[in-house]
Amino acid sequence: MSPQQAGTSTRSQLSKIALGSVVGTAIEWYDFFLYGTVSALVLGQQFFPEFSPAAGTIAAFGTFAAGYVARPVGAVLFGHLGDRIGRKPILFITLLMMGIASTLIGLTPTYASIGIAAPVILVALRLVQGLGVGGEWGGAVLVAVEDAPRNRRALFGTLPQLGVPLGLLASTGVLGIVSRLPEDVFNSWGWRIPFLLSAVLVAIALIIRTRLPETNAFTQSRHKRQRLPLLAALRRYPRNLLTALGTRFATDITFNVANVFALSYATAHLGLSRQLMLDAITIASAVELLTLPIFGLLADRFGKRRIFLVGCVFVAAYGFMFFAMLNTGATGWVIVGYIGTLALSQACVYGVQASLFAELFPANIRYTGASLPYQFAGILTSAPTPLIAAALFNSSGSVWPIAVYIAVTAAISFVAAALMRTVSTTSDSVSPSPTGRRSA
Repeated sequence: MSPQQAGTSTRSQLSKIALGSVVGTAIEWYDFFLYGTVSALVLGQQFFPEFSPAAGTIAAFGTFAAGYVARPVGAVLFGHLGDRIGRKPILFITLLMMGIASTLIGLTPTYASIGIAAPVILVALRLVQGLGVGGEWGGAVLVAVEDAPRNRRALFGTLPQLGVPLGLLASTGVLGIVSRLPEDVFNSWGWRIPFLLSAVLVAIALIIRTRLPETNAFTQSRHKRQRLPLLAALRRYPRNLLTALGTRFATDITFNVANVFALSYATAHLGLSRQLMLDAITIASAVELLTLPIFGLLADRFGKRRIFLVGCVFVAAYGFMFFAMLNTGATGWVIVGYIGTLALSQACVYGVQASLFAELFPANIRYTGASLPYQFAGILTSAPTPLIAAALFNSSGSVWPIAVYIAVTAAISFVAAALMRTVSTTSDSVSPSPTGRRSA
């Protein structure tokens, strides 16, 4: 093969990686975020009608949290399989799980039809969603980063991260369309349409993912596979697991305050329209598609950890600005507030996490090592955030304690990132030593 042919083959392979990583991850997050948005808008009244409106919303947020409880289990299970049999087959399985669960949510009868069985089924399907997402992220990250050019790993690491704004854009966009239905129609069956659409989207993504190549890093590390990758990660890299987990606070808290709690707060307490809130999230997600790669390029130029630390400072300050803009009730300020939240503060820290996590572990335990802190953190960060935010607001009658909550958790992530150390480059099949070096 000539050098020119080899280059063409490499570019073709990278194109398949980019498409498979972005499209599949976007659809998984579409399904996951769709549930969060619908839980804020309609699930309380449909599945917990005997509760007061406030209690019903909190109960719906509780089912939202169930998905995060299942994510670490998915990380352990699929991380083990991903380190043992490869990245590609696991990405196929997790996508299929998510698609089936979301479609069935769209078909689940309400409390009025089957009573207590309705919320039980809802929680069970949410747990399946959590398992799927728990195994998805790590594999998508490694497929994108492990074979990326050395000087563009942070940029390629933003590819699976693009799945978040794409999934959020798609879910809120579709909901924005169906929410234009009459109120009684939307509450009755209109909210089901986006879940049923998932079946079509997943089928397309599965076809794309069949063309994904296995990564060279995994292939080269086959002879050094660990019998129990989880135990190897816990024994050899406890510091990396803890610091990686700590960095999740800055990304998860802000995201779920803005996209779950604030939806309920703005519509129920500020009197803002549901359509305005969905439009603001949609616009901000579209802008984030541009800013995530920009932060990836900056991370490749100035260092991943440096960009993340700057992002933590901005996250800590921006919570106060976000609620100030939201409380004006003005359409323009609400949209600007969401752009700043998703496309700047959240994108700055989230954009570099994929490549940052991948360099904390050697290839033979990297799927498990990268997945576990990312998904386990959800129990401490994403899952309880809407409940904590609602409790802070209900006890104080103000959103400012929530802004303080965001700032404190951003400080936790700042400290975690400052203490973080890498042990390998993503293309290394094994690391030089467990102690490693400080991340750039």
